[in-house]
Amino acid sequence: MATSPPPPTPPGLPAEAARRHAHWWQRTWVRYAALTTLLALSGLVILALVRKQTGTEGFLVGLGLAVFPVPLLVAAFRWLDRVDPGPWRNLLFSFAWGACAAALVAIVANSFATQWIATATADPSHADTLGATVIAPVVEESAKAAAVLLVFLFRRRDFTGIVDGVVIAGVTATGFAFTENILYLGTAFGTDRLSGDTGLFSVTAATFFVRVIMSPFAHPLFTVLTGIGFGIAARSADRQQVRRVLLPLVGLLLAMGMHAMWNGSSAFGEYGFFAVYAAFMVPSFGLLTWLAVWTRQRELGTVRTELPSYAMAGWLAAPEPFVLGSMKARRLAREYATHHGGRDAGRAVAEYEAYATSLAFLRHRGRRGRAGADFAVRERELLNELWARREPARPALAYAARATAPAPAPWPAPGYGYPPPYPAYNPYRS
Repeated sequence: MATSPPPPTPPGLPAEAARRHAHWWQRTWVRYAALTTLLALSGLVILALVRKQTGTEGFLVGLGLAVFPVPLLVAAFRWLDRVDPGPWRNLLFSFAWGACAAALVAIVANSFATQWIATATADPSHADTLGATVIAPVVEESAKAAAVLLVFLFRRRDFTGIVDGVVIAGVTATGFAFTENILYLGTAFGTDRLSGDTGLFSVTAATFFVRVIMSPFAHPLFTVLTGIGFGIAARSADRQQVRRVLLPLVGLLLAMGMHAMWNGSSAFGEYGFFAVYAAFMVPSFGLLTWLAVWTRQRELGTVRTELPSYAMAGWLAAPEPFVLGSMKARRLAREYATHHGGRDAGRAVAEYEAYATSLAFLRHRGRRGRAGADFAVRERELLNELWARREPARPALAYAARATAPAPAPWPAPGYGYPPPYPAYNPYRS
């Protein structure tokens, strides 16, 4: 049962010995250093390549224009992730991978493949078309999917469902589009310098309108399909190995197909781009947005469904599952704690909400047979984190419950009084 698991075994010699005898490449700091070095080198190389192609002035103009959609897209994905927010380090890694590593792979591989096709066929125009509609979607979506795969494999606790896949994939693609927009806008600016065009009828203005105003969501939309595949795989049981492998591949293939259709829209005639945009891209964006928001609401429902068991066992106060299942009530609780206890209290309440949400998702996976072998230990860790923050959190959550509760309240009135008899409660009773 999830309500009173046995206490975790204290750290002992086996774990410590394993850390002592681990190979040097298995140490955490070595992996962080290697990853940071890889991203930094990729960033320097991509910076040099883009600057070489656009010139210094074009690079600066492209950089200034390409940054416009980035805060809005990142904020949108962060809002989607508010129910069970992942750590910022995952988002920073995803954005850096998209902007540096994935962009570098795409530039080098696309250029090499296009030149090879042009040489082999002696038809440069055909090579450019084939490169845009076939080579680029395969290379770019594979490079972006690598970030989702890495988080899925090495940050498994932070990757538990569809929303996590959507957020990681979307932020990765946002980083990739940022670098690509610098290249396109900087090149357009250089073209305008040579032709003398300025204002609304310049190539720079047209490129900005198409890439930043009309379709800033294009790359995130493609890669989100890959993220959904990984998200569904994350919700699958460990024994369903075929499903856990096939679903991400299906998502990746769908991302490549949508990307290829978008890149090949110009082949559908003079108005092919606008036709594909209106008939395909906008409805797809609306559908995936609805799916993401619906999944977010389901997560809140999971919190309200799973946490009452812990309230009955005494870990949570009676109204807390309902408060934690409402984003408005959560916000009120944080504001109350910050107003009465300062920033540290507000931070403690935010952490309490995050740990409680993780606990609800863990129990949900456990009831469906999808929890790992460390279920009991992970559950106890989360319960201990909640218990350590109960003093600032419970008054704040009680205030939020009173402020948002319908009449009559949906929880039993006897369990609502404060201060409750929690100091006498033994959290490790069996």
